[in-house]
Amino acid sequence: MSHRNIFAVVFWMTGALLSFSATAVGVRALSGNFSVFEILSMRNAAGIAILLGLALLKPDLRAGLKPRRFKLHLLRNVIHFAGTDAWAFSLTLLPLATVFALEFTSPAWVALLAIPLLHERLTRGRLVAVVLGFAGVLIILRPGVETLQPASLLVLAVAFAFALVAIVTKKLTATESTFSIILYMNLIQLPLNLAGVRSPFWQRIEPSQALPLASVCLGGLLSHYCLTNAYRHGDATMVVPLDFLRIPLIAFVGWQLYGEALDPFVFLGSGCIIVGLLYSLRREAKAA
Repeated sequence: MSHRNIFAVVFWMTGALLSFSATAVGVRALSGNFSVFEILSMRNAAGIAILLGLALLKPDLRAGLKPRRFKLHLLRNVIHFAGTDAWAFSLTLLPLATVFALEFTSPAWVALLAIPLLHERLTRGRLVAVVLGFAGVLIILRPGVETLQPASLLVLAVAFAFALVAIVTKKLTATESTFSIILYMNLIQLPLNLAGVRSPFWQRIEPSQALPLASVCLGGLLSHYCLTNAYRHGDATMVVPLDFLRIPLIAFVGWQLYGEALDPFVFLGSGCIIVGLLYSLRREAKAA
């Protein structure tokens, strides 16, 4: 990878991390009044409205209105729909840091799947980043008997689903624009989420919910925009280790906003993740 691509991956992943965290906080805030399907329906509808508005203002985006690989879009978004709804539901059952920690078995799956499916090379730097990142997650989570519950198994299934989504997303970036990928994600997932809605939920929206609603709608859109651009500039095995940084970030958010425990193991695990990332980025820079 060139130095420019390395910088681009880090830049877009920083945006993705902040956006995913904002989305998680918004989901937690809205979950008392809306179901998971209702929350995600609002996110999809807002995403479609924003993207179509951009297409009206910027004619060069209109080519993305017609997908060239619809079957691949459909595969990606059916898997992503199931994973996202399960992820959002798990946020209402488990502490934020636990959800994110269990979810981050996903990079290990991506690293393994990218070799046969994307024909990527798992270099020593990338392998170290994945191994140390996963070790950091285990240090933060310290899995025990209390972790082995149905909600935790649900998040592990989500992690594998998200790994498959990452692989398909990387394939789509070869021919499809970021605009097209995100637009068809929302177009396909909106009716799927609306199928789980039983009442006109939009009538229950109150002015006091504007901020968490904006966090879900804008954060959900920006997170995938940033993540897709990161995949566009780098291999999947390069991108996913940076995602480990969501663990210490969401642990800090949970501590600040919800009083969730923040102990020294969070800092120890975070240090392990960061060391692996710095080593990987340094080797990528030398190889550029």
